[in-house]
Amino acid sequence: MITKMIEKIVAKIEKLSELFGSISSWIILVLIFSTVYEVFSRYMLNSPTIWSFEISYMAVGCIVLLGSALTLKQGAHIRIDLFYSNLTERKKNLINIFGYLILYIPLGIWLTYQLSLYAYEAFQTGEQSGESAWNPIIWPYRLVFSLGIFLLTLQSIAEVIKNIATLKMSTSNINE
Repeated sequence: MITKMIEKIVAKIEKLSELFGSISSWIILVLIFSTVYEVFSRYMLNSPTIWSFEISYMAVGCIVLLGSALTLKQGAHIRIDLFYSNLTERKKNLINIFGYLILYIPLGIWLTYQLSLYAYEAFQTGEQSGESAWNPIIWPYRLVFSLGIFLLTLQSIAEVIKNIATLKMSTSNINE
């Protein structure tokens, strides 16, 4: 009963990671369009845009942060493999659990909270970027940062659950 409920929670977290990973892949089109338009406008029309630079860095930030949970789910994050690759699956699971529970999840919770406050403050004050003549409001971008870290933290929790389940399965196989 509890196991099925936990499996459903992990499945929902992973669906969320996939959804926002998919959204981040579509944002790449915004980045491509703005870059191509800027190059065309600057060099063919001799009329550079005032918005392309900010759209570009905001799009890249959104792509990275919204896609990070899916990247974790797929095991595609960069890992220093000097020793890790030579470990047994059991030791890898234990290291993963330790890393997520002791290092990342507390940090992710704190970062989500702090970035949410940062976005809220920008919303309240109507803060603008100050990076270009376009000078857009910045709170939506900061909110995406908070959301991205939150999704990564949720996926980290799912990874802990999956690692624990793998450990339990390997222990039960040994005992049989």
